[in-house]
Amino acid sequence: MSQTAQIEKKRFLCLLIKPSHYDDDGYVIRWWRTIIPSNSLAALFGIAADCAERQVLGPDVAIDIEALDETNTRIDTAALIERFRVNGNLGVVCLVGVQSNQYPRALDIARPLREAGIAVAIGGFHVSGCLSMLDNDAIELGACRDLGVAMFAGEAEEGRLDRVLRDAVAGQLAPVYNFMKDLPGMEGAPVPFLPIANLGRAWGNSTSFDAGRGCPYQCSFCTIINVQGRKSRYRTADDVEKLVRLNWAQGVSKFFITDDNFARNKEWESIFDRLILLRERDGIPIGLMIQVDTLCHKIDGFVEKSKRAGVTRVFIGLENINPDNLVTANKRQNKITEYRKMLLAWKAQGIITLAGYILGFPSDTPETIRRDIEIIKRELPLDGLEFFNLTPLPGSEDHQTLWRKGVPMDPDLNNYDLEHICTAHPRMSKAEWEAIYREAWSLFYSPEHMKTLLRRAAATGVRMNSLIRVLVTFATSVSLEGVHPIQYGVFRLKHPSERRPGLKRENPFVFWPRFVAESIYKIGAAVSLNLKLILEARAIERDPNAKAYMDQALTPVRDDDDVTLDLLTKTTGAGAAVAHIKKVDKLTHPGGVKVAAG
Repeated sequence: MSQTAQIEKKRFLCLLIKPSHYDDDGYVIRWWRTIIPSNSLAALFGIAADCAERQVLGPDVAIDIEALDETNTRIDTAALIERFRVNGNLGVVCLVGVQSNQYPRALDIARPLREAGIAVAIGGFHVSGCLSMLDNDAIELGACRDLGVAMFAGEAEEGRLDRVLRDAVAGQLAPVYNFMKDLPGMEGAPVPFLPIANLGRAWGNSTSFDAGRGCPYQCSFCTIINVQGRKSRYRTADDVEKLVRLNWAQGVSKFFITDDNFARNKEWESIFDRLILLRERDGIPIGLMIQVDTLCHKIDGFVEKSKRAGVTRVFIGLENINPDNLVTANKRQNKITEYRKMLLAWKAQGIITLAGYILGFPSDTPETIRRDIEIIKRELPLDGLEFFNLTPLPGSEDHQTLWRKGVPMDPDLNNYDLEHICTAHPRMSKAEWEAIYREAWSLFYSPEHMKTLLRRAAATGVRMNSLIRVLVTFATSVSLEGVHPIQYGVFRLKHPSERRPGLKRENPFVFWPRFVAESIYKIGAAVSLNLKLILEARAIERDPNAKAYMDQALTPVRDDDDVTLDLLTKTTGAGAAVAHIKKVDKLTHPGGVKVAAG
């Protein structure tokens, strides 16, 4: 192509924005550096880049792609509008990966863009979940129609984004693109990718990717099964190697595999084998965080290969230690009799163990929650526990049931972030539930227990510096910033213009001094805790008996666990679970050989 033709080529702007959401004071949650990178943004960037490479808008239209994560980048709508204006509004703004709590903010971003005549589309779990489980007008979807924002439900591979871009360049975006009944395969699909300019805004230059999608389980609080489907789909080892090499070429080798349960991925072994090869043969220093279920240790070689593949942290969907609560949520696959075996298997590899724990099941009270947290601290070798409030997320069975019955739920979608209380509880008032949620963090991350966690780390080979970063994050996110660790970052950024519409704009002479004072206090508190833990860790490392440290959580599983552990005796559900195990053992081992119930 001649230089003249190249100059005359039209430029189509494809702007991908991952919205944040508002804090309790109405300010956008934004950081200097974020901790968890956005997989949705990386996935859409990879697909859009493939569209550009294939010239889906024709040889005379170039596609310029830009990704913005609002959790670490200020969205200047006035500047965006001007960029589109000088380009004749040729392009589209895609609001990607929008969860229910981000939906109000996404609409606030879309509104001035649409008023300026810019094409806007929105996708993610909120739109997909609502169109999957509810009617077409449910949960404020009508706002998109009123604004002229195109709704995209489903996944964008296999040419679905091609169609959106072609419609946008023609000025004919459809009101709805619904692919929920036709989920694409992942083998050979464009791999998630973000340029280093984006990844540099995440702490540690890390990125994320999904090696698989879909889940066969039926947890009633989960949206994944109704958005990504119950049939599991996977990337190949070749796909994973491609994305690792793409990222390593720009100096990035730390990855969060976002599969809700990587152990269920049927390609897990071939992927791990390829990652092991890349680490041991090619010298790529791959570091991984993965999510797994509580039965992953039963898969032959899974835990051991995780270590060789570069796994340093594992997040486990523990959810609760009361089997009655697990049954209520249709999470029957979790067996509390396996919790200790599973956690000790990870500990044997020196891998940091993190777990999610849900508060607000029907039988929960502040007293039972306090009791259960103390049991976990004493008897389970977990390095970190993340607390979530049971939330009827749009797209889940729980939400659909309440919605159909007309049960009152919080009308403000901004609060559906797993931290706020969105519906009534049978045994706790809203105030009691809110209080025990905040208290739960201080109970688990007490100074004494964090010292215990460091002692366990020294005894099991867990890297102390990595654990300290986890502990500082989890111990300060709620107390200092009022946000969950999954929304946390390094140095909170605010701007008066980013306050939620409808709330009074604060006087800059009041806003900025308060912001500076708050920032100094928060930084000081976090640095102080970090230094205290570092000093604790150094003292432990100097102890010649540090490797010999032992407590109840690190004690190997024993035959008498079913009568000595509170985990297996303090609830009726636990007693029933142990009785079931014994019954199975008796049928499986008629000779009377007892199998440990831990």
